Amino acid sequence: MENKAARKGRAGEDAALLLLEREGLHLLARNLRRAGGEIDLIMEEGLALVFVEVKLRSRDENPARAVDAAKQRRVSRAALAYMAENRWLERPARFDVVEVFFPGGEMRLNHIREAFVFAGGRNYFF
Repeated sequence: MENKAARKGRAGEDAALLLLEREGLHLLARNLRRAGGEIDLIMEEGLALVFVEVKLRSRDENPARAVDAAKQRRVSRAALAYMAENRWLERPARFDVVEVFFPGGEMRLNHIREAFVFAGGRNYFF
């Protein structure tokens, strides 16, 4: 049984997925764990792979701030492992963040495209 925070998190992730699908992206995987990291949503936009981190905050006006350098490294490693296992290392890819806010109890979303680059010191994917 999910607790209240887990239900809110799942609802935020569901809303983020709907937003991305309305923008024309297609879901490939959800909550994927690889190489010591987790990727909330893996989407496809044309030929590009889009690795999405969904960040929820009740009060914070900048949820993306929680995607710090350590989190970027974990997501980057997981993305690279996923791409390697699928033999997609040549495909273009990017890292997006969807911020989910709950000001006044109402959900708001903000999609940040290319929120960060591959955390290996250079943008591996472009």
